[in-house]
Amino acid sequence: MQSIIDRGAVLVTGASSGMGRSCALRLVRGGYRVFAAVRKERDAESIREEGISGLQPVILDVTDVSSISRAAQVVGQAMGETGLAGLVNNAGIAVTGPVELVPLDEFRRQFEVNLFGQVAVTQAFLPLIRTARGRIVNVGSVGAKFALPFASPLNASKAAFELTSDALRMELRPWGIHVALICPGSIKSGAEKKLEDDSEKTLETYTAGGLELYGSSYRSFVLGMLRLEARGVGPEVMAEAVFHAISARMPKLRYPVGPKSRLLPFLFGSLPMAAADTFRLRLFGVR
Repeated sequence: MQSIIDRGAVLVTGASSGMGRSCALRLVRGGYRVFAAVRKERDAESIREEGISGLQPVILDVTDVSSISRAAQVVGQAMGETGLAGLVNNAGIAVTGPVELVPLDEFRRQFEVNLFGQVAVTQAFLPLIRTARGRIVNVGSVGAKFALPFASPLNASKAAFELTSDALRMELRPWGIHVALICPGSIKSGAEKKLEDDSEKTLETYTAGGLELYGSSYRSFVLGMLRLEARGVGPEVMAEAVFHAISARMPKLRYPVGPKSRLLPFLFGSLPMAAADTFRLRLFGVR
């Protein structure tokens, strides 16, 4: 393991659990000093109590400009003229439901976290990245390549983030700042129970008419998602891809990760649209 001084420092957002936590721990094992960005003080305290050398929690809410600014000041003061070797934009949420019934505020919240929040963090930390000629790793989704029924907020936000990431990569090329996109497929992130609980809470908000229209199909979609997640790879596989993107001499531009992360985009992009629709509906048991 190289020393932290040799490797430099990396900020990882959404590091309280799941994929973000795995990425933070992998980077620490690889010799980096990691600023683990979390929203809640109790998550920060949990990290401190573990006493892992090189892992430092930072309070950062990607939807709060003041929180982002404070976090940038903390990291900037800690790193001085060294800057940041890497930024991993991992924070994200998943809003699901039929387009007809998703509250507009929830649709907007999906984009606030998955797109605008990532842009705000990137803008705030880019001066530190430029100082170190560091790298940016954006965590997208295989779902950016195709729509799924009842996942339009999530799919749309990830598609927008992927295009933004592509533009950023070209814009930062003059400074030698590499931008990589991680495209996870099915990852067992530990969020399966949350998806199930959130879906039931979503159903509770529907009127009797809404439940009659979509209740059965939406439950089938959620069960299909849970089946895919259960067959997925562990978050450590994605963490390994992130580590490669940050540390490799010749990092890739894209990192498909997990089962079907290459197959499904190819199939849905190759099949006639009507056939692709039918296949997706059957895959999730939606009729």
